[in-house]
Amino acid sequence: MNEQKLYEIWTKNATQDPDLIPELIAAKGNEELITDMFYRELEFGTAGLRGVIGAGTNRMNVYTVGRATQGIADYINSITKNGKVAIAYDSRIKSELFAKTTAAVFAANGIKAYIYPELMPTPMLSFAVRHLGCDAGVVITASHNPAKYNGYKAYGPDGCQLNVEASKFVFSYIEKTDFFSGIKFMDYEEGLASGKIEYIGDDTIEAFLNNGLSQSISKGVFDNSDFSVIYTPIHGTGNKPVRRILDMAGVKNITVVKEQESPDGNFPTAPYPNPELSQPFECALKLAEELRPDILLGTDPDCDRVGIAVLKDGKYQLMTGNQVGVLLLDYALSRRKELGTLPETPVAVKTIVTTDLCCSIAEKYGCELRNVLTGFKFIGEQIAGLEEIGHPERYILGFEESYGYLFGTFVRDKDAVTASLLICEMACYYRNNGKTLFDRLEEIEEEHGFYINKQSSYTFEGQAGMNTMAAIMAGLKQEPPKSIAGYDVTEVKDYSKSVATNLLTGKTAEIKLPKSDVIELRLENGCSLIVRPSGTEPKIKIYISAIGRTKRESEAICEKLKLAGDSLMK
Repeated sequence: MNEQKLYEIWTKNATQDPDLIPELIAAKGNEELITDMFYRELEFGTAGLRGVIGAGTNRMNVYTVGRATQGIADYINSITKNGKVAIAYDSRIKSELFAKTTAAVFAANGIKAYIYPELMPTPMLSFAVRHLGCDAGVVITASHNPAKYNGYKAYGPDGCQLNVEASKFVFSYIEKTDFFSGIKFMDYEEGLASGKIEYIGDDTIEAFLNNGLSQSISKGVFDNSDFSVIYTPIHGTGNKPVRRILDMAGVKNITVVKEQESPDGNFPTAPYPNPELSQPFECALKLAEELRPDILLGTDPDCDRVGIAVLKDGKYQLMTGNQVGVLLLDYALSRRKELGTLPETPVAVKTIVTTDLCCSIAEKYGCELRNVLTGFKFIGEQIAGLEEIGHPERYILGFEESYGYLFGTFVRDKDAVTASLLICEMACYYRNNGKTLFDRLEEIEEEHGFYINKQSSYTFEGQAGMNTMAAIMAGLKQEPPKSIAGYDVTEVKDYSKSVATNLLTGKTAEIKLPKSDVIELRLENGCSLIVRPSGTEPKIKIYISAIGRTKRESEAICEKLKLAGDSLMK
């Protein structure tokens, strides 16, 4: 069906949300806009749905949300009776509406819907799924995307985002569902009154926080301490739970950035509310110059990622996700060994795009370091595997370079609430020993090597952009470069085919990971570039790993690789 025909159908039928019909009427005659609204359906994959808020099949609205929910409901009803789901939502525009729509559709399909009574972090949804014995979970969020976006993440009974097989199965139900006649709706208030929809109680929230608190390693480190924190939830969901868990641990000196404290899906102080960027921290950094805290924390809108800034040479500087991950791994392994709480065969998990500096640290402490594809569902699967063999206690930490960290096995997605506690604990421990986090990082680098890891991101908007992205990735797979920045490429790993090819010998080896649209180029000097399209944004990302004999040499190599990466995207 062509875009104009779909436009006419939606203009007649999209009455569930009063904002949609006026938007559709305003688009009349604008062929380019109508095409963008309807040229495709939002893709449902392992990351669920994500898109611009608005009318159309290529937008986030009550119908795309309702259709996805109907597909999940049909899937649940095909495998179990008396199904149950948990639902959460963040501070984004229409998040509450989409969450209530989700609950109403599940209820209309005979599935009990548990929903948090107010906005909550993504990790608290993952926890609720398992804590309440649910068959699935949904959180309405677009994580750190700009304000015009919203999204829909789906979770399985294990508390992980749906894996590839499950998401394909769910999608097979979704694609059979008509946007208007195929979705079962129930009035939300009627669902509450009948008990088909139920609010998640404070007991679940308390259980989550207590589990997080139990992950503390250096217990009592905040006793009699004036350790101080500036915290910004960046207009998102973290304000209450992050402050609460820090208070429970003994951190009493917490100052919240007032300009960013209140939930606001327009993100007025942070157009790109991503803690990987410096701009969202501007308000906090300004306040830090006045208050001089021990640490500055910032969580993204759905509070699954956390960024930090600490003093270095008299100024507050942001740390990268790789740097914090390295510090947390070193801290967890060294302190637990010192305290006698390190298991005999510990396991840590990182994504393939996360710094290899972790490998040397893990080796020092006899820790098995497992590499997985990008996505915390793959880290969650490693935890499940340890549970299956009866040894979940072996799990130490899971982390990725994009500010995602997971302590403990009670959550199966990145958890900025618990990570905020462990980061503060680590910073306080080193402060008590006369060191800053940058001091400790320099010690680690002196011992294990100078790794520089940077990410370049390239945006390709709209239908033409998607075609360009596909062509770039296809070109890299068909004819990978033989050299980059003057360094020979020695190995090409094509994760879409699960094949690693040694260009020096011509030999191939199987990559024992699920297939994924990723290309890794290993260079003669030990450096690498990993190229992958984002699963949630119209972007291709290049992850650069540079290794040198000194930090200055590593930085120089990294800059050369970045320029070479730019040319690959043209």
